Amino acid sequence: MVFMVYLVRNFVTIESIWYKMKRKKNDLVPFEESKRVIYLERQGQRKVQMTAGSVVFGVLGVLCIFYCIAIGFAGFGTKFFLIWGAMGVASLLISAALANRRLMDILPAWLKGIAIGVFGLGLLVFCVVEIMIFSRFHTVAQPGADYCIILGAQWKSNGPSEVLRRRLDKAVEYLNENPNTMVIVSGGQGSNEMIAEAAGMRQYLTNAGIEDGRILVEDKSTNTVENLTFSAEFLDKENSRVVVVTNNFHVFRALKIAQKQGYHAEGLAASSVTWMVPNNLLREFLGVLKDFLAGNM
Repeated sequence: MVFMVYLVRNFVTIESIWYKMKRKKNDLVPFEESKRVIYLERQGQRKVQMTAGSVVFGVLGVLCIFYCIAIGFAGFGTKFFLIWGAMGVASLLISAALANRRLMDILPAWLKGIAIGVFGLGLLVFCVVEIMIFSRFHTVAQPGADYCIILGAQWKSNGPSEVLRRRLDKAVEYLNENPNTMVIVSGGQGSNEMIAEAAGMRQYLTNAGIEDGRILVEDKSTNTVENLTFSAEFLDKENSRVVVVTNNFHVFRALKIAQKQGYHAEGLAASSVTWMVPNNLLREFLGVLKDFLAGNM
């Protein structure tokens, strides 16, 4: 009997030693346990697992940061381009969070569900608005309008910005084809501008051969809503045919604001700098949301 007990005890000890040796050999240790699954990972291994989501957000973050830097060096427009840098950093943080398996296991399912729902809804709204913006990208005005309103944009020390120059050139084409159409140049003086946009636009048109007597100057406005509000003082909105000249990405919002104010308006789309289209579309998306919530369109 004593001999039997001795054998049992020694067997347990031998089995325990064998298990420990095997575990050490495979270098595996349990790091988390639940009722359903026991996860194993190698000692010293970081708890990082690259998923499709983490890769997508990582690539997106890098692209946003490089795009921000490119716009900054090119010197286009306002400081709005900094939002691309902020988006890039945010995307990289999301990528890191998605790659952290331990963090993903800790977060409750309801919180992850809310995050996915909010992101999905935001993406849906963004796509719908951008489709509406794109629908006006190639708008062409019919001949014979009574008035042509050119919406202002930044005027630099050496002349119109590229965005504004394209609007002016498009308007010159229409005015040459329609000699009876009057033109309203609309735009005030910003804090970073030496003269009012309308004053510079007037000079640009006269240099392009448009008679000074055809040009009406509105030089108080600071945004699209004010462009159209103040320009209405020069015409009869109910009876005048009006062509609104602006860049392709801006036509949709400009026409919606004009229609809200009672204009009988149509758009005339000028081109835009190709590689700046993503920046313009993002800014215009925010502009549409702002004017929609403010009741301007």
